Amino acid sequence: MPTIRRVLPSLFSGLSIKLIATISAVILLVEVVVYLPSLASYRANWLDDRLRVGVVGARVLDAVPDVMALPRNLTDRLLTSAGAYAIVYRREGQSQLIELADPVTPEEVVTADMRNRDLPTLILGAFDTLFAKPGRTLRIVGPGDLDQTMVELLMPERPLREDLVRYSVQIVLVSLVLAILTALALYLLASVLLIQPVRRLTQNMLAFRRAPENASLIINPSQRRDEIGIAERELAAMETDIFSLLRQRRHLADLGLAVAKINHDLRNTLSSAQLLSDQVATLDDPNVQRLAPRLVTTLDRAIGFAQSVLDYGRETAVPPELAPVLLRGMVEEAAFDARLSGHPAIAFVNDVPGGMVLNIDAVQMGRVLLNLLKNAREALEAAGSKVTDPAVRVTADQTPLGVTISVSDNGPGLPPRARDNLFVAFEGSARAGGTGLGLAIARELTQAHGGRLSFVDPPVGTQFDLFLPASLLLKT
Repeated sequence: MPTIRRVLPSLFSGLSIKLIATISAVILLVEVVVYLPSLASYRANWLDDRLRVGVVGARVLDAVPDVMALPRNLTDRLLTSAGAYAIVYRREGQSQLIELADPVTPEEVVTADMRNRDLPTLILGAFDTLFAKPGRTLRIVGPGDLDQTMVELLMPERPLREDLVRYSVQIVLVSLVLAILTALALYLLASVLLIQPVRRLTQNMLAFRRAPENASLIINPSQRRDEIGIAERELAAMETDIFSLLRQRRHLADLGLAVAKINHDLRNTLSSAQLLSDQVATLDDPNVQRLAPRLVTTLDRAIGFAQSVLDYGRETAVPPELAPVLLRGMVEEAAFDARLSGHPAIAFVNDVPGGMVLNIDAVQMGRVLLNLLKNAREALEAAGSKVTDPAVRVTADQTPLGVTISVSDNGPGLPPRARDNLFVAFEGSARAGGTGLGLAIARELTQAHGGRLSFVDPPVGTQFDLFLPASLLLKT
């Protein structure tokens, strides 16, 4: 499998650019939220200033008994200072008008009523002015300086629109500068606190993955007490464990290769010794006849041990090849291989339903059943006459969760030492001279199917339960 080269992103192509973009976007969003009421307030203040000029004009009207007697140059200067075409003063149901000497006839008039000052109305009015067509006339309505009085101004909208555009440009420029400066300051702060430590972690993981046997690449954690510090310390501990496990695995692999060679040579030597012992057993010497069976038994155990170690060393993590298997037939084949079928002294009972079909690896699960049945046979043979009517039984019970296959016997049961070390290689043997590899391999094969192999302590004998999930059950 080709190694995929992982390259650390550049300073402004990873978290850095994302952080800067996020900070800038958030600041601009905040500025937009602030800009809306600010624009509305600017327009309202601008209109209030014009209304105050109108109030001054209204006071002039109050001071003059006859408005028509006012000089035209005075009224024109008053209107010009207000930037208005006309001023209307309403009081107690009466209206007084000041207008230019040359009256202007507006084509389109829009009203700005400053008596209604709620924020949504002011914001909508500001945007209406900002995006208005040129040439509109603005009618400003507001209260006078006395009770029951009202002032109206008629003026072009263009000056207000120009001021709003100028104010908006200033706000945008200030917002951009503020966003850039704030983002840069926050980036520098975040770079020291977050980005650089994260890049250090990432660089270390990439380097350690390429050479996990190099102990100098194990990260040296800082003294930080936050999440980054915890991540550094946990990464250092994990890399230390991986380094130790890799060294241990290499040593075990080398040791296993040596053991396999030794076992191979030992097995050949023991086989030759067994042939010689068979020839010695044919001699007529009474002492030889008495010692020969013990020698043969010892050699058989030594050969069996060597073969078990070789089998365990060749065991590979091959995934199960699932296929439909008739469970009852597989149990019968396992019993035959375990020399239980037709045994002269031990009864074998197969209580598995005839139509139960499982989607399993027949070879692997056959090895599991063979090991369990062989262990039961050997336990009953070792007990001899101590067990009345020795028997081995296999049953299969179906539940909504799955199928439980039970292999039980009525023998003497497991000794305490074997129960404490069940499924542990080289330690879980229930008989003298055993390796304990059978149950260890059986458990691994069962777990590969998603099931579990467990020991049940019955009142009499020994029982192992092999559970397989319901997903492997095809039919019963």
